[in-house]
Amino acid sequence: MRKILFLVMMLVGGSAFACTNLTVGKLASTDGSVMITYSGDNYGAFGWLPYYKPGKHAAGETFSCYDYETHEYLGDIPQAEETYNVVGHINEFQVSVTETTFGGHEELWKTDSTAIMDYGSLMYVTLQRSRTALEAIKNFVWLADTYGYRSEGESITFADKESVWIMDCIGRPKGQRGIVWVATRIPDNCISGHANQARTHKFVGQKLSMAYGSKQAKKFFAQIENGKMPFNALEPVVLYSDDVIKVAREMGYFDGKDEDFDFANAYNPLDFSGARYCEARMWSYFNRYVDGMDQYLSYASGTDLTAEPFPLFYVPKRKLSLQDVRDSMRDHYEGTPFDTQKDCGTGIWNMPYRPTPLVFTVGDEEYFNERPISTQQPATTMICQMRPWLPDHVGGIIWWAEDDANMVAYTPMYCSVTDIPYCYTDKGADAATFSFRNAFWMQNWVANMVYPRYSALFPDLQKVRDRLERDYDSLTAATDSAALSMDKEAARDYLTAYCMRTAQGMMDEWMALAQKLIVKHNDMAVKEEDENGNVYRSNTGTVKVTRPGFPAAYRDLIVRETKDKYKVPKK
Repeated sequence: MRKILFLVMMLVGGSAFACTNLTVGKLASTDGSVMITYSGDNYGAFGWLPYYKPGKHAAGETFSCYDYETHEYLGDIPQAEETYNVVGHINEFQVSVTETTFGGHEELWKTDSTAIMDYGSLMYVTLQRSRTALEAIKNFVWLADTYGYRSEGESITFADKESVWIMDCIGRPKGQRGIVWVATRIPDNCISGHANQARTHKFVGQKLSMAYGSKQAKKFFAQIENGKMPFNALEPVVLYSDDVIKVAREMGYFDGKDEDFDFANAYNPLDFSGARYCEARMWSYFNRYVDGMDQYLSYASGTDLTAEPFPLFYVPKRKLSLQDVRDSMRDHYEGTPFDTQKDCGTGIWNMPYRPTPLVFTVGDEEYFNERPISTQQPATTMICQMRPWLPDHVGGIIWWAEDDANMVAYTPMYCSVTDIPYCYTDKGADAATFSFRNAFWMQNWVANMVYPRYSALFPDLQKVRDRLERDYDSLTAATDSAALSMDKEAARDYLTAYCMRTAQGMMDEWMALAQKLIVKHNDMAVKEEDENGNVYRSNTGTVKVTRPGFPAAYRDLIVRETKDKYKVPKK
């Protein structure tokens, strides 16, 4: 119960303890790209696209760290001699870093009162300083151990154009600085991810203790820097802090043999909320592309917390496209035992969303709502796509949106852009200030028109969403080609202008969509459309209105519940 209550409290209070990361290796994708996703689910948070310009820095310059969630100033750290272009969660070398919070043992949270780096500042500083995913892991760990870690347990995805790594980490006990951690390189032909529950169980594959500065660590990273790959890309590789098992023993979380150590069981033991609200999301993702996931239903549903957990990664039965990844981020457990559209909780118009909090009380009993990947509370959502066959300044794209993935069109932002669209900034708007020029508020405005009358209004939104994404997909090859014909600086300017146009085009489309929804569906009636999708007007200017009333399933429900109360007497 502790974890359930904690999760509800954090969702209401605006924590990011509700995010989802999905990953696709380059040999698991249809085009050879690496893809990772991030849904920044955070009630009350205002979403915008962070941007850090590249630069050369003089000795003595500092970087100011701010808490990712509260924006509280944490302190300054020395600036790196050189920093790289960062657009959201991808940098100019196609390195991406995303996260989900799992919490874990409270006695390991914020144990260092002098710590000045939370998970958010760690991600952004790491992106500014890293040319590869492995270098990002190295920097992340070094920064946390050097300047202190002031967050809860985190799962972090590190990716570049060649690889995906998933790290589970948590703070060390009071009096010790930094993190204990384990990072697994996901085989290139596999899919993986995490959703607020530590996903690393027993260490599988080549295992290397990575005490920072140790001979083993230096040799490993030196090989990578010299262009050598000291591992098989189709087998997992596990790196871990030298004290990850030692700390678990000291804290009483583990007392077995080293070879039996299970990170998740030790640092983030499973309870009902961890299974049903978190692992079930990953189960649903795998279930789309992996046969035999039914065997893990008792685990994912939380009905048997002793059941065998499903693996960290799988070879999918077919390769995934960018569209597959978008669809996965829009998942509501459709067609599974967790399907949110199979009971009266959908309301009149079959809405696949549930009001929060997750847990509610009836009498003396507690009940819960399902928690799918697609939910109403994201501040931002993104797909980072890294394409190894292109030069970095063209190859990296962050497909960006604000609000729920199901209710938005992902627009492209190349990793080398020199500026970002006004609509994706925090200028002129915030969590309490609406602006028609701001994407967060425009996308939330439309979504909140659709939610309560979902089955009636969502098809109109879906048409615009899918048409825009098809347009962006069809433009990508031509945009890449044009950029490749230019020198790098000209290409960056060209790509910046392109991203500005697509973002503003989305805003224009969303304004038109909002107006269409109110005109077409005003007062729970529906105006007829012409062949171009516009409200039909006769020669005299009149419009034809239909009144669909309750959907058939809800009419049946009313009659079952009220019996003859509303029955019209026969003449």
